[in-house]
Order: sequence, then structure tokens, then C-alpha cells
Amino acid sequence: MATIRRQITYTDKAPVRQGIYSQAVLVDRTLYISGQLGMDVASGQLVQGGVQAQTKQALVNMGEILKASGCNYTNVVKTTVLLANINDFNDVNEVYKTFFSNNFPARAAYQVAALPRGGLVEIEAVAVVGPLADS
Repeated sequence: MATIRRQITYTDKAPVRQGIYSQAVLVDRTLYISGQLGMDVASGQLVQGGVQAQTKQALVNMGEILKASGCNYTNVVKTTVLLANINDFNDVNEVYKTFFSNNFPARAAYQVAALPRGGLVEIEAVAVVGPLADS
């Protein structure tokens, strides 16, 4: 059986939280992106402005990881959205649709008991690296 390639993705343009995990792991052509909070890279703090501001920053951070892996948002095929309050779902969608405008990724959204650092939203993703053809 052939060996499958695994590569750790890192960029200093996305926050690096303390912990024993990677920003993303590429296995063959599948990129698994760790959950992104709405953290400002420069300050290391959650952005101010509520769930929409944190959603935007989380997706910007994800975009930097995608870029470091040779991808963009069109390569994303699945996301998971974790919310501190499920009532924020519509506010998150308003921002989400500015990053994913067609051929939407599959998605799950959950309310959780708490997020790291008191975050309001965390978003993880799975992407496919390389050209994709829609059918």
C-alpha cells in the first residue's frame, strides 16, 4: 500500500493558540483546518463588536490558513460552526455568506456550553487542495 502524505500547515498570519494541535493538517489532498476563533493576530485577543465581528475575523483567519495551503474559500467542502448562543445563528449567516457565496460547503452548526477565551463563535473546515470541477 502506498504511503499517504501528511503535512502540517502553519502561517503567522493566523492566530496560534496554545495547545497541542496544528492550524491545519493536509492528508493527501484533504486539508483539515482547526477551529478558528475571532482573534486578532496582532493582539492575540478576541475582536470587539460581537458575534458578527468575531465571525468575520474567524473566517479571515481561516482564509490565511487556506492561502498558506494553496487554497481559497472555494476549496472548502465542509464547515462546522460552534456557537456560544444558537440564537446568533442568523447573525453568523449574514457574515458567512460574504465568504461563501455559491457552491456552499456542507455545514453543521451547534450551540456549545463554552468556547475558548469566551469566544462567541468558532469555525472549523475541511477543504480539498487543488482544482475542483463542479458538476
